[in-house]
Amino acid sequence: MAATMHDLLTIMIERGASDLHITTGTPPQIRLHGKLTPLTQFERLTPQDTQRLAYSVLNEGQKQKFEEDNELDLSFGIQGLARFRCNVYRQRGAVAAAIRVIPIKIRSFDELGLPPVVEQLADRPKGLILVTGPTGSGKSTTLAAMVDKINNERTEHIMTIEDPIEFVHHHKKCLVNQREVFSDTHSFKNALKYILRQDPDVVLVGEMRDLETISAALTIAETGHLTLGTLHTNSCAQTINRVIDVFPT
Repeated sequence: MAATMHDLLTIMIERGASDLHITTGTPPQIRLHGKLTPLTQFERLTPQDTQRLAYSVLNEGQKQKFEEDNELDLSFGIQGLARFRCNVYRQRGAVAAAIRVIPIKIRSFDELGLPPVVEQLADRPKGLILVTGPTGSGKSTTLAAMVDKINNERTEHIMTIEDPIEFVHHHKKCLVNQREVFSDTHSFKNALKYILRQDPDVVLVGEMRDLETISAALTIAETGHLTLGTLHTNSCAQTINRVIDVFPT
């Protein structure tokens, strides 16, 4: 049975899986309760299958970029189903992809089981707030809840820079502009270079990866804006050390 991407994503949602993996030599696999499970109703995928499936969610510009770089981050939505974050890459010369579900509904602090202090942090008018943890720990989901609270309660301008855009925020009390790296700006560095000219009150930096991004985020916070960001660190001490270590001694 030949799989279509819509079939696979529908099964993924219906079974409550978090991730979908597409690679050659095996049927599509989903991550269910933390464990990978092959969808044995489908045949093992060939290189032609994996390219067909992955390319079905890419536009022409994304296909071109992937063929130049051999890897690509993107997000996309399917009406009535969900939003998804996707990483397309090559392995052994063939196309492969990992796709994660992004809930359409932004969950509240209570639904996420977050302590009250996290909600209180979202009330701060300025400063730097970092949400840290390993991959899959809920950094983006936590930030989405914080941005949604601000959007519901303040009359301000929220700017986000993400790679890719995961949760879509609509204009509520706030004006919300979301920029995706490569689609809307060349890089985090470029977007942050000009962001203060765009009259923001709140700035979300999807991932603080390097010296330029971290330095710019600190400058934005120092100039009286609320700045939100993420780091792949596992403790407060490690987070501070990571920020310090990117600066030359």
